[in-house]
Amino acid sequence: MVRKRKAVLFIDDGKESKVAIQLFEKAGIAYVTYHIKKLEESCCGEVPTTISPSVFAPDGVFKGFEEVKGYVSSRNNGTFDEESKSAYW
Repeated sequence: MVRKRKAVLFIDDGKESKVAIQLFEKAGIAYVTYHIKKLEESCCGEVPTTISPSVFAPDGVFKGFEEVKGYVSSRNNGTFDEESKSAYW
């Protein structure tokens, strides 16, 4: 059985990350959050290239608040298919 993939919303403690969460909630988009602090602690120390908020989704990678807003808007307009064409990324 293939499960539907959820978007991963990379966040930090900033205002834009909080707004991005609200956008996802309001749009009813299935997602999981991942705080970049966890990445720093569990992986490689400080990760200066990580832009928050960002989205890693079956539909693509969207870096920065403006691209996150564009992703949510595109999902609302039906630009992306509801299901990924592949079970794997």
